[in-house]
Amino acid sequence: MIGKLERVPLREVWRHEATDFTCWLQENIDVLNDVLDFTLTNPEREQSAGTFSVDLVAENESGNTIIIENQLEKSDHDHLGKLITYLTSFEAKAAIWIVAKPRPEHVNAIAWLNEASGADFYLVQVEVIKIHDSAPAPLLTLIVGPSGESKRVGVAKKELAERHQARRRFWEELLAKARISTKLHSGVSASHGNYVAKSKNGFSFSYVVRRRDAQVELYIDRGQDAEQENKAIFDQLMQNRHDIEQTFGEQLDWQRLEGKRACRICKPIELGGLADDDRWPEIQDKMIDAMIRLEQAFRSFLESFN
Repeated sequence: MIGKLERVPLREVWRHEATDFTCWLQENIDVLNDVLDFTLTNPEREQSAGTFSVDLVAENESGNTIIIENQLEKSDHDHLGKLITYLTSFEAKAAIWIVAKPRPEHVNAIAWLNEASGADFYLVQVEVIKIHDSAPAPLLTLIVGPSGESKRVGVAKKELAERHQARRRFWEELLAKARISTKLHSGVSASHGNYVAKSKNGFSFSYVVRRRDAQVELYIDRGQDAEQENKAIFDQLMQNRHDIEQTFGEQLDWQRLEGKRACRICKPIELGGLADDDRWPEIQDKMIDAMIRLEQAFRSFLESFN
């Protein structure tokens, strides 16, 4: 005969969180170890953290401090704040939050902390079960914890954020310089993307920067159903390539972009890119000079299309 699993209200087993559940967990830390990827030892109760007291402080196999916060209710913001406060106060390696019912927003918050911080965070659900008239038994389930993948995602997000900040600084400096010499991009704001552009009637004069190189370009895209029109405009400009490049002063890279809606005509800047921050002034000056000449070379031809 197979019995039916029943859940028992936590307060019927542990009436008081601190004096009952925390004491029980201190004496039965192996129950928690069964759901973790490391072993806790030497758990101690009610350690002071300023005006607060953390429920349990333990150690892992390497002797690093691990803090444990218990909550025999639904997870809430107050306990999440305490968890982070205790971790920083004790300079702990990891924090374990044991709750009766984890809210989705707190599951997401713990997952985010594992991506964004150097510490490890664990969210564990505690339940009590029994079968028929058996003695109640604890059931601990790991809801979310750190992983190699979450740490890699965190590193990738940090690197992306740093690139975004670098690009914004690069564009702020370039646009400030450009406004001295040309009004072409005077109404354009810096962004964290890899290009900034001034667009009109389907023609965009764009500055583009990548990690190791940059370019200025005329991008032709007249809209959703304008592939044939874009190609026709490109072909007409191509017929005037000699005059355009003579005005520009150098050869340009003409990209019809077969199979795509838009077309591009650009001048690569091969002095460096975003990663070469020591050369930013030189790269920016070169880009601005090339943009001024590019707009002058195409101005009369684009006016005829407009």
